[in-house]
Amino acid sequence: MILCDPISDMLTRIRNATMAKHVKVQMPHSKMKSELARILKQEGYIKDYTTEKVEGKPTLVLHLKYQDDQKAVIQGLRRVSRPSCHHYVGAEDIPRVLGGIGIAILSTSSGMLSDNQARKAHVGGEVLCYVW
Repeated sequence: MILCDPISDMLTRIRNATMAKHVKVQMPHSKMKSELARILKQEGYIKDYTTEKVEGKPTLVLHLKYQDDQKAVIQGLRRVSRPSCHHYVGAEDIPRVLGGIGIAILSTSSGMLSDNQARKAHVGGEVLCYVW
């Protein structure tokens, strides 16, 4: 299956898995998805992520995180830049998601960074998605 926007596919799989209260979610592996998973783990939105071989193909497996009352830690995901409309921001214009409760994930010249890391490094870039 050919995907036009693999990041939107990843976010949709995570959104669907959290609504169905799944413990883990699988998706085709790519370096960009792996970097997104690294940031989600670093910011505390998922427990862990691994890369496995499923039927000979590399697969990214995210282990989702839930609170004590079985409420998902990830309450929402929103894709900002799309293949048809890219959204770039300067270092001074990096958005705050829900007043700082959530994070924005940016693709910068220094690699993929969360909004806080990009502000500290004083770099702008393409806003990929919001997570809260």
